[in-house]
Amino acid sequence: MQTKYKVDPETIQAGSDAFRAHEKRDAIYKVSTFLVDHSWGKPADMADALGVLLLVWNNAFYRYGLFDFYELENVIRGNLVILSNFRKRDILDFSDKDKEAIRCLFAAFLDGLKIVDGDLKGRQSPVSVAKALHLLAPGFFPLWDDKIARGYQCHYSVDPDGKYLQFMDISREMAEELSTGIRVPKGSTMLKVIDEYNYAKYTKGWV
Repeated sequence: MQTKYKVDPETIQAGSDAFRAHEKRDAIYKVSTFLVDHSWGKPADMADALGVLLLVWNNAFYRYGLFDFYELENVIRGNLVILSNFRKRDILDFSDKDKEAIRCLFAAFLDGLKIVDGDLKGRQSPVSVAKALHLLAPGFFPLWDDKIARGYQCHYSVDPDGKYLQFMDISREMAEELSTGIRVPKGSTMLKVIDEYNYAKYTKGWV
């Protein structure tokens, strides 16, 4: 499969290494991942676990107001079965047949993670949705932010769920090409390594 993005293992590995050398907040990711794993099946605790990461990794958004943890809990509870299925899967087996379910899931989290108070009440964050979905199914759902989405020409200002599906297609292509040439650290995933490269390249300009 061909992609217009450079995905040779050396380039991706260099970006991942740069991330690990510069980025000190990855401890939050590890803690949140641990908490999600140990609270699985308990929607209230899962919502708390997601909040640990979201309020740090997306503090630029939530400094204007918080999401409602009870709303997030209800979204998780209503989608726990499908989330459990996606949690078992890998980006390599993502296909068109998944897209309608993911659209619905993305929309539900977009509403559940919106700001509920302050001047920006009602503002939604596709970045928060991707971070939450990734924590819930780290091998299947990729992470993005504003600069990463723009870097891959799938910015979410219009049709955010459709643009996320486009980004998932790109991420699957990248994972396919890298499947035999990248060192994935213990406890991590191919998607996390790709995100480290994306963050180093598009968000921070370290590589």
